[in-house]
Amino acid sequence: MPSTFFGLNIAYTGLQAANAWLNTTGNNISNIETEGYSRQKVTQQAADALRLRTTYGMAGAGVNALSIDQIRNEYYDLKYWNSNSTLGIYEERKSYMFQIEDYFNETDTMRGFNTIFSDVFSSLDEVYKSAGDDTVKEQFLGQAGNLCNYFKEMSTNLRKLQEDANSQIKNKAEQINALGSQIATLNKQINMIECNRVVANELRDKRSLLIDELSKIVTVEVEETPIYTEEGGKGANAEKSGMNNYVVSIAGGQILVDRYNYNTLEVTARTSKVNQSDAEGLFDLTWSNGLDFNLYGKNLSGELKGLIDIRDGNNDEYFHGKINAVTPQGSVVDTDGKTKNSYKVTVDTSDYDYLKDINKFTVPASSEDGEGLRLGNKMVKYTGWEMNTNGSCTFTVISDTDLTSYKDREASIGTSVNYMGIPYYQEQMNEWLRHFAGAMNDIEKTAKDKDGKNAEVLFAVKKTADEGYNKLDDEYNSDGSRKTNTVYKSDGDNYYQITSSTVQVNPSMLKNVDNFLTYTNWSDGQDTQDIVEKMKTVKTDKSKVNFRGCSAQEFLQTITADIALNAGAASSFEQNYTDISNSISNQRKMVSGVDNDEEALNLVKFREAYNLAAKMMSVMQEIYDRLINSTGV
Repeated sequence: MPSTFFGLNIAYTGLQAANAWLNTTGNNISNIETEGYSRQKVTQQAADALRLRTTYGMAGAGVNALSIDQIRNEYYDLKYWNSNSTLGIYEERKSYMFQIEDYFNETDTMRGFNTIFSDVFSSLDEVYKSAGDDTVKEQFLGQAGNLCNYFKEMSTNLRKLQEDANSQIKNKAEQINALGSQIATLNKQINMIECNRVVANELRDKRSLLIDELSKIVTVEVEETPIYTEEGGKGANAEKSGMNNYVVSIAGGQILVDRYNYNTLEVTARTSKVNQSDAEGLFDLTWSNGLDFNLYGKNLSGELKGLIDIRDGNNDEYFHGKINAVTPQGSVVDTDGKTKNSYKVTVDTSDYDYLKDINKFTVPASSEDGEGLRLGNKMVKYTGWEMNTNGSCTFTVISDTDLTSYKDREASIGTSVNYMGIPYYQEQMNEWLRHFAGAMNDIEKTAKDKDGKNAEVLFAVKKTADEGYNKLDDEYNSDGSRKTNTVYKSDGDNYYQITSSTVQVNPSMLKNVDNFLTYTNWSDGQDTQDIVEKMKTVKTDKSKVNFRGCSAQEFLQTITADIALNAGAASSFEQNYTDISNSISNQRKMVSGVDNDEEALNLVKFREAYNLAAKMMSVMQEIYDRLINSTGV
């Protein structure tokens, strides 16, 4: 026979459960505008029935409120994190590509390439009309100088933009470190609470919100597994401790957080460039434990990936090839005062046309110790190179390691970044300038003064060490004709030295316009203009300048087509993934979010449940009152 007060206890459990639901509903309503809050529910089940020695056998014992749990769907979390990472890529690409587009745009108030280039040839027309007039020659040289300044300004703008992206990469690394630290701290707090068999819902919400933030920066993967007690045994007898092992991996399986421990990223400035026109001190990322952080892996996504694409994007054109030969050159004393081995390392580049064309060559002239050229898995210093247009490049390498066994290994500088980023546009400007300057110089070099001496080049190279300039003498024969060079040296006086930041009008011509010669035969008179006539054809003649199948004057259209394509794609994908992320977020909110109407219904429903349980208490009170006070002997 059950206890006399059995029914009262049943009513009491109903009151407890209804009260728990009312409090939980109130908590949901209070947090309806709280970012990252997940709707909560009371998990309840019928209490174990009591076996009674009566004709009806067993009787229910009420209800047990087991726990208050989050309503959350891991599938939607995973979809949101993946979509958020992809959105981060295109947001960064869009932001920077629009800035690059602004730099190259030409408006009524801002002179661009087309206007400046047109002015150069308009002033050249005036020289053609009055070749003996020093004033018009000065005007032409001034316009040519404006063209050089245009490219210098573009190069400076792109370099500053590269530095901005570089700073952003550092900021993202610091954000990743901060988020990793916070997640590890929350892991410990959550386990300390949940080891008492209580669910730390609010702390779990905070942690999930941090993962949301992390997923925008970089690809993220989360794995949560229960920790079992030793006393509980193993297999089917294993008992959960209530704690969990929470692991966060980023960028394709690289562990950021492992329960209470977290790794941090360290930012290191390069002492050597990867591309000829790169900004100084670009950052590499490594883990604090010494392992490499794979910045260029296929699994990298998020804002960090977008920034890498902009900062390092080379359209898949970088230096790489197979080592053909390693030839010892004896010992040398390095800049650090140590005696090291010197080698000539020849790399086969015959499979890549862009590595056989000096106009497209972007390999830096030298590198510092431990950076620059990768031979197999070793980074080495090189002090110079010789590039052969037949398909090889020989580096002068200094190393404290024996490199004679490195033949047939892969060599590379940098890595493939299959996006048209800042290095790509710098290379495009350098390539066009080398073509254009070469065409104009080839014509000017055939001019002769009254002494029969050939003219100097029109476009020269500004030296960085002093105020002098390179005359590109390695490119020309004594009679002014262009050499058919097949070998170019990194320190040679050749067209590799011309970049958008070093090109200038020959200073000797600016000082004395008579050095700008317009004729091949002085005896024909000062007004002879056969040189000018040939120069005028450079504007449209593809046999003189052929830049990606276009003439010299079509440079801007070619570049802006690339920019517009990438900017348009970034904008389109950014909008698409914004819509996708919003859609997934709405689906997630339908599961985890707080709905006003639903919570209002819950208030009514559980108020009624509470009232019914209270009514039962009242009924049981009357029964006990009758039983105790009205039944007597």
